[in-house]
Amino acid sequence: MAESQLQELRGQVDRINLQLLELLNQRAKVVEEISKVQAQMGTGFYDPQREADMLTQLEMANNGPFSNETIKALFREIFRASLAMQEKDARAKILVQRKSPDQATVITMPDGVTKIGDGSFTYLTGSCAIESYEQMDQVAQALHKHGVKLMRGMAYKPRTSPYDYQGMGEEGLKIARSVADKYGMYVVSEIMDKSQIDMFADYVDIFWVGARNMQNSFLLKALGKIKQPVILKNGIASTLEEFLYGAEYIVSSGNPNVILITRGIRTFEKWTRNTLDLGAIAVLKLESHLPVIVDISHSAGRRDIAIPMAKAALASGADGLMVEVHPNPPVAMSDAKQQLDLKQFDTLMDTLKKMKI
Repeated sequence: MAESQLQELRGQVDRINLQLLELLNQRAKVVEEISKVQAQMGTGFYDPQREADMLTQLEMANNGPFSNETIKALFREIFRASLAMQEKDARAKILVQRKSPDQATVITMPDGVTKIGDGSFTYLTGSCAIESYEQMDQVAQALHKHGVKLMRGMAYKPRTSPYDYQGMGEEGLKIARSVADKYGMYVVSEIMDKSQIDMFADYVDIFWVGARNMQNSFLLKALGKIKQPVILKNGIASTLEEFLYGAEYIVSSGNPNVILITRGIRTFEKWTRNTLDLGAIAVLKLESHLPVIVDISHSAGRRDIAIPMAKAALASGADGLMVEVHPNPPVAMSDAKQQLDLKQFDTLMDTLKKMKI
């Protein structure tokens, strides 16, 4: 008797499970329709007030035997599953998301030969900041010797302290342009504000958005209107999803030529400036079709481990490397500890070229 009763009760549980499954899938379909309406309205998926109201209604309607805390925990999991489904659908629609394994954005510079993201390994090098014509000329000579085409030339330096060196401004850009033209190179420089775009366009070939501006949507959307490629650097504490959404602002505004540059993330570690996340490089290459360059200078904050970090960047499948170089690092106006001198740069480049072969 007890055995048959047990089987009957278990049968009821099985039938209820199937009913719950059907209801959950019905709910999911309604959520999908809600997502479509929200997309048309331009509103976000997650509404915390709406979620709180639903939980309150469920608590008021709950007659047990589950406690209200248990009911809330169960429905929070349902809410999370629904939100995850919405986010997955949304990610599949964003422009920077990789749609197929062979999809790749290739940035082709005006010479038709210099390309980023075509399977070659690109070098983007130069001093942390423009300090003088002589300094930039010495660095450019060293870069030119190794065939480097992308020269870093920062005329504006956003610093943590307002009393640190802030850069030469437009005069620095004039120096960078003059030196780059002399050696047949391209100028890469960081822009601070959308009001600078017209002025930058006179000197700069690739616009650089630094970590502090990664989520400056006004600047990102404005850079979506220009023709020059844009390098976007990850914020110190940004997630990879936030990083890609930053790129989406630029691409969705009309400029498909975006390059991601990762400079590590802030952790509790004190022996390096930041922590280079090699897994992030792999994930970015998997999730997005945009080129990925690794900044080993700001990741490490020290020059003595540049070569092993550069090797790791190359081995990780990155599309390129950013490393800072200065004729005399100890007297550099900014980031003296992480910049390579010209001899160290030669050694780095010779080492990596052997690896590529």
